Amino acid sequence: MVLNCGVIQASTPKGFSDYELIDSGNGAKLERFGGYVLWRPEPQAVWSPHLSEAEWEKLAHTRFQPDGSSAGSWNHFREMPDQWFITYHSKGMKLRFRLGLTRFKHVGIFPEQAYNWDFIYRQCKARPGASVLNLFAYTGGASLAAKAASADVIHCDSIRQVVNWAKVNMEASRLDNIRWLVEDAFKFVKREAARGRTYQGIILDPPAWGHGPKGEKWKLDDQINELVKYVTNILAPKNYFLVFNAYSLGYSPLILENLIRTHLPSDKIRYLEKGELYLPDKYQRKLPAGIYARFSDLP
Repeated sequence: MVLNCGVIQASTPKGFSDYELIDSGNGAKLERFGGYVLWRPEPQAVWSPHLSEAEWEKLAHTRFQPDGSSAGSWNHFREMPDQWFITYHSKGMKLRFRLGLTRFKHVGIFPEQAYNWDFIYRQCKARPGASVLNLFAYTGGASLAAKAASADVIHCDSIRQVVNWAKVNMEASRLDNIRWLVEDAFKFVKREAARGRTYQGIILDPPAWGHGPKGEKWKLDDQINELVKYVTNILAPKNYFLVFNAYSLGYSPLILENLIRTHLPSDKIRYLEKGELYLPDKYQRKLPAGIYARFSDLP
């Protein structure tokens, strides 16, 4: 039996009270993280904002200004800390995240992923002690959701600083015993496939481009097909789930589905869901925030 739905638009769960997209437009977004409002670039916000620039300045604590490269700096309108904590409380799990103002406009969390955290928590609750591998794991939201459901979690990312950041989030969430790997996710998956290792849950969240711990170059378009082949090889033969995210502009959820169907037999792809994540602002605009496909052998 295969349940195959059409493309779903999925927004951030309403229970995420520490996050709010206030307004968007003119290539920017105005967001509240806990008690602080940030003004950040957003290339996909090509429409006009609802509020005036003066109103954005009045609301914002700080604004990210690109320097012409991939980096930039924060210009404060009001006093605020460089680091602070927010909470995500949903469906029995309470996750804490340390946020920070980085040179690359990121703050340590992608709030739209709360939609997938709920799915991961639910799937792990249905599989006590499940083995879960989180690839390209960043600061660990998905790892925390799995561990909150008592899964056996391996967190793999090539950047030591973000793995250390994920450890802070684990401790702040009063969780423990996540296994940390500072490693190229692609190489690790190939080795696991060669060893015959399998996982009941796999979270795959590759960036459009990046570098490994030894400077290895990663480009999603060039390597995604081979990566998915190895990932599907290490997915357990039963009692499994997979979450697949992508942020590359121009990608469709159908691409993720096609990759999955290329490398898995049709009878293993049960309860398949695919769609586009978005963040709703206060004025009924939906800001695109990536695509996803996910499936499991349990509803």
